[in-house]
Amino acid sequence: MIATKAWAWLASGSASMLGSLTDSLMDITATLMSFLVLSYALRPADDDHRFGHGKAEALAGLGQAAFIAGSGCLLAFHGIERLINPVELTHSLLGVWVSIFAIVCTLVIVFVQNKVVKHTESIAIKADSVHYKGDLILNAAVLLAILLAYYGVLYADPLFAIGVAGYLLYNSWDIATESASHLMDKELPDEEKQSIFEIARNHNDVYGVHGIRTRQGGKVKFIQLHLELDDNLPLIRAHKVADEVEAMISARFESEVDILIHLDPLSVLVNSKTAQEVTDSQN
Repeated sequence: MIATKAWAWLASGSASMLGSLTDSLMDITATLMSFLVLSYALRPADDDHRFGHGKAEALAGLGQAAFIAGSGCLLAFHGIERLINPVELTHSLLGVWVSIFAIVCTLVIVFVQNKVVKHTESIAIKADSVHYKGDLILNAAVLLAILLAYYGVLYADPLFAIGVAGYLLYNSWDIATESASHLMDKELPDEEKQSIFEIARNHNDVYGVHGIRTRQGGKVKFIQLHLELDDNLPLIRAHKVADEVEAMISARFESEVDILIHLDPLSVLVNSKTAQEVTDSQN
């Protein structure tokens, strides 16, 4: 796609085709970066990284976002320059065929990526997939811009180039936000946390659940919670309850999970709440 788009841009001088070429160059750079980072992120935990290397994916996402934003700004400047000094396109039909070829190739890429994301929930591949889905719209827009320019609407080409630049900047913000959320240990979605609570609470020996904390590093979801159990429950049984709850929560998620459960005697919690209520009433 890069070779054909470069050929079409040099032959036609289309600003929107340059935008499509810039996007493809960015795609292959981002995908290569994802490949290298994923090779590192998928390494198992070691003595120096006891929680694994999953956050490397988020770092790659931030790098992609910066690269995308820079490409978008350069393309916007080029489109504005063409608006001020419009240029008549040549070899427009070449650009049409190249755009159609790019659409077909992108459809294949998106199909493969969707299958990968379903199995791995990889943030790096998900970012690539969102980007390539947008490329379908991008290539269709370039196709329309070239056709309009062919029929004499010269301003269509730079306007579409500026539109592509806006799309790139929007995607860079979206990818940067998601990557930052992973690096800052943002909680899992509320529906997932509620599901964790309900699964744990539904165990027959569990009187209550509190202190749920979650985060995600790469493909691994980290979950911590406290189970409230009967004071007189034997230690061996309490341990079994924790194992059963852990297995039930693990079965809820398709991705890998790392679960840490703390067991609390019910009377300690009740006494703690009562003491707190007395303190509050005195104040």
